[in-house]
Amino acid sequence: MAARSVNCPHCGKAVAWGPQSLFRPFCSERCRQIDLGAWASDSYRVPSAAPSDEFAVADISPTPRE
Repeated sequence: MAARSVNCPHCGKAVAWGPQSLFRPFCSERCRQIDLGAWASDSYRVPSAAPSDEFAVADISPTPRE
């Protein structure tokens, strides 16, 4: 049975999916670090729906004491 392969998310190089591929799904430590840096710098974002006004935070400013 042939080993399954996937494409590296960063460079597109074919990577064998198995224990011999230490950085899977990435082809190398370099591609893994580049991808991690993109997440850390907010280059990638997970899409989400805009929050509704129903759950808006109320103004909780402290009231002055008399």
